[in-house]
Amino acid sequence: MDGMSASNDPTAWKPASLRNKLFIGGEWVDGIGGGTIDVINPHDGSVITAIAEATSADVDRAVEAAQKAFPAWSSMAAMDRGRLLLKLADRIEEEQAELGRLEALNTGHPFRDTQILDVPRTAVTYRYFGGMADKFEGSVIPVEAGFLNYLAREPVGVVGQIVPWNFPLMFTSWKMAPALAAGNCIVIKPSEITPLSTLRIAELMQEVGIPDGVVNVVPGYGHTAGARISEHPNIAKVAFTGSTATGRTVVKASAGNLKKLQLELGGKGANIVFEDATIPAAVGGSAFAIWHNQGQACIAGSRLMLHESIADAFMEKFIGLTESIRLGNPLDPATEMGPLTSKMHQQRVLDYCEVAREEGGDIVTGGAAPNDPALAAGCYVRPTIVRAKPADRVCQEEVFGPFVSVMTFKDDAEALEIANGTEYGLGSGLWTADLKRAHKLAGALHAGMVWINSYKRVNPGSPFGGVGQSGYGREMGFEAMREYTHPKSVWVNVDAQIPPYYPR
Repeated sequence: MDGMSASNDPTAWKPASLRNKLFIGGEWVDGIGGGTIDVINPHDGSVITAIAEATSADVDRAVEAAQKAFPAWSSMAAMDRGRLLLKLADRIEEEQAELGRLEALNTGHPFRDTQILDVPRTAVTYRYFGGMADKFEGSVIPVEAGFLNYLAREPVGVVGQIVPWNFPLMFTSWKMAPALAAGNCIVIKPSEITPLSTLRIAELMQEVGIPDGVVNVVPGYGHTAGARISEHPNIAKVAFTGSTATGRTVVKASAGNLKKLQLELGGKGANIVFEDATIPAAVGGSAFAIWHNQGQACIAGSRLMLHESIADAFMEKFIGLTESIRLGNPLDPATEMGPLTSKMHQQRVLDYCEVAREEGGDIVTGGAAPNDPALAAGCYVRPTIVRAKPADRVCQEEVFGPFVSVMTFKDDAEALEIANGTEYGLGSGLWTADLKRAHKLAGALHAGMVWINSYKRVNPGSPFGGVGQSGYGREMGFEAMREYTHPKSVWVNVDAQIPPYYPR
């Protein structure tokens, strides 16, 4: 896919070829309706390509293809399924630079991050679940004498997966790797905004020998393709990552056949810095927590909570670091922050800057698009720091951008009250030298994940997910394998005297 120009200018890179059709039953096909969707480069507003639009009818034929492939795939030796996932992981690593560039081009996420974070994380996830495929065990349950009771895990069948636009490459692995390892077949809908890396992964899957129909890719709009996946009577499970509002819609649509659901929804992460924290480490970690991927992360540390005794010293360093961040073309290896992924989302973040002003918040830095004419056509927003109050909208609602709300607290009790003072419960972090305090607060925080003296660490072995309005179910680890299987209890009479319940 290497399309580097003769000048070797990294910002001039273009893929030599792109898959821009639907992938159904092992074939690259147009949508039944004939529609297309322009895929936009968020750096300059240019059209990268036009992809085929999947509608409800295309979802139907994808489900049919997955149903046809399911008997053979689910009965394949788990070791052989795993071997294919391991081969896929190898191919992703071989394509590391090109996948990194493709993701940067489509999402705006800087290439320096996609190459060292997104692509390796994607490969290691397929490798982890490739290795787990033949190691996910059932159990034997102790019951009364004379009976053997064992628990087997079976794949749920055809699963629908709806992936968001912020980390499309990585999220394909989080969704597809455990589902495939467990023996399921897939109909996956990447966001219509960022479908390119998912289509490339499908191409690599075909290369390594994953059978036709096991994975089907249907890029389309949420109200058509996404809605049909959510309601389809022959889809046994839906895994959805996105907004809480859309998650509620998925729940309602799933009621027809009582689908199994896995929902990873919104967040408003509290990142708490105590008076005994190591300030340089906390500043750097807090910057990564919110500025990585332009703040477009459900687990972003978007509420920065500082103990009042160290707030001024922390802010001096944090502001300095923030104002030094290099904005620019995401394909440039020197770029530290790229554009937001769409014009619509850029406007959403700028609207929240106005909300902050209306609420009396103090915009310390940022709060607008950059002045650089070279970035004017793109979806850029300067990293924004706002001093706000815990009840303000900008501290309660998910902005999902390079926007952090800063608050202070006087003691542990107030910190906990502020941290737990939203409807969300996805990720939280805290910085302290007191491990007794750290463990106590980790247990008390209303969150599915807590980081101590770090933030946004993920690993394919560690469950990822939230509580409250942040959803339910878990990505990654053994928990994900449970999400993609049903337990079956089997009773065997090995030497029992059957009680005479029905005497003759």
